[in-house]
Amino acid sequence: MSLVYAGVCSHGPGMTGRAHLVENTARRDELFAHMDTMRREIAASGAEALLVVAAEHFANFFMNNMPAFCIGMADSYEGPIEDPNWLRIARTRVPGNADLSRRLVREVMQSVDTAYAEEWKFDHGIMVPLHFLTPDYQMPVIPANINCQGPPLTPLSRAWAFGEALRRACDAVPEKIALIGTGGISHWPATPDSGKINEAWDREFLRRLLSQDRAALTAYSDEETYRDGGQGGFEIRTYIAAAAAARGPGELQYYTAELPLFAVGCTVARFAIA
Repeated sequence: MSLVYAGVCSHGPGMTGRAHLVENTARRDELFAHMDTMRREIAASGAEALLVVAAEHFANFFMNNMPAFCIGMADSYEGPIEDPNWLRIARTRVPGNADLSRRLVREVMQSVDTAYAEEWKFDHGIMVPLHFLTPDYQMPVIPANINCQGPPLTPLSRAWAFGEALRRACDAVPEKIALIGTGGISHWPATPDSGKINEAWDREFLRRLLSQDRAALTAYSDEETYRDGGQGGFEIRTYIAAAAAARGPGELQYYTAELPLFAVGCTVARFAIA
């Protein structure tokens, strides 16, 4: 099999943009240490490319053209699209692999209709994880997006199917691929409730996720998620896709709701590849 690693992590812009303002430095440093553990695990897996399943924030896809799924298919990308001073990540060129992406897209299309993009400017949803996981930007990145922002949102069952399709595609190519899903969990970005975190909801979602409970994972309604997890909670789709791709049980490496400046329940977890 060519999928050699699968995991999930948060991508809150505060993780880089406001890290210097955090008062609870112990929790911040614990989170960053576990992100570095993920970096080392990906390197140890022998991965030759990093497939990042993320959630866009109206940086490239808008309501005039909102694909349910999209996969990048370029030899290089640029990011962050936001103000680098705000995100505290320098704008840079990120390597891709157009040939590998094209082969993955062709295989995914056998079961899931995905769009593809030869131009893509990464926002914090991809750049924050890359800052921690490939800080030298030497590993080729393949971005994948699930519509978590513009209703009607991609159904959770289809997010699972997308993860399954990504797994089949990864296993169909000789290159070793690491896959991460990145997003929420609960958060209320750009609202008066920004900084609110529903730890109980997060932990129940993680229980379902790490036990590979497909029925329970895909049972959430968007109304329930919005009520309990905020509009940022819609990003559970990226985690669900990662679980479906891995097939094996997960391990929670870190979670904290004690970093409100990061405005999200900060999560790091990995899955067994089965």
